[in-house]
Formats: sequence, C-alpha cells, structure tokens
Amino acid sequence: MSQGAPADGSRTTAPAPAAAKEQRVTKQRLAVSAVLDELTDFVSTQELHRILQDRGTSVSLATSYRILQSLADEGQVDVLRNADGEAVYRRCAVTGHHHHLLCRSCGKAVEVEAPAVEAWAARTATEHGFTAVEHTVEIFGLCPDCTARNTGH
Repeated sequence: MSQGAPADGSRTTAPAPAAAKEQRVTKQRLAVSAVLDELTDFVSTQELHRILQDRGTSVSLATSYRILQSLADEGQVDVLRNADGEAVYRRCAVTGHHHHLLCRSCGKAVEVEAPAVEAWAARTATEHGFTAVEHTVEIFGLCPDCTARNTGH
C-alpha cells in the first residue's frame, strides 16, 4: 500500500494521488499482475523477476520495480519491509485497512482485521490531539507449520 515503508517491517499508506494517472495496460504489466494473482505470500521484486524469467516472460528488473511501485501507489498491492529491509509486495484479498501476521521463516502471510487496534489508535491519537492519523501493525512470528518443524512435532 505504500511507498517508502519503514525498515522496521511496517507498512504505510500512501496519500491518494490528486489526479490518478491512468496506467497503460502493457504485456509486462499484465504478466506482473498475473504472477501477483497466483501468489499468496509477499514477494520481493527480485523474486518476482525470477518467476517471470522462469516462465519465459521478458520483463526487465527495472520495469518490474516500476510496475510494482505503480501498483502500490494505486493501492492494488500492499508493500512492507521484510526483516532484511527489502520491500516486498502482495496482492491482498482484503481491500480495506488491515494488518498482517508474517512468518519469519517461510514468509507465510495472514491478513487480519483488528478492531481493538483501530480503537486504541484512534483513542491514543485523540488523547494527544493528533488528527488525520494513519497507522500500521505487522506481527512477525512463526506460523504453525514452521513451529511444528522447529519443535519436531
């Protein structure tokens, strides 16, 4: 959802463009979009580029970056920073404001809505006189499969 997400694993919401410019539908944009539609976890630009190359689709790495950033700017994909500080992208099923549970081991992502977090953020902002507030919450841990592998169960 954002451009320039902080390196702490969080995600930010970019302000809506004043006049959204219509994107040309190119073969490359369709190919990137098709891969994102198939993936369930966040993917880096390099990983996406490798998938495209493996499929024989000719899209340069620079073009992949531009398309992903454009999709993020349009709110069609979420963007966050992984543990290495690298931007990763995912087309989310939830179109409204939401958060993610992310597995540090395998990269599995689960979309979550958190009404208690929303209420806390609004209350905290109001208590301190802040307005036009945005927030992000990303929770990192180990998914059940990775936990089972690590404990031998």
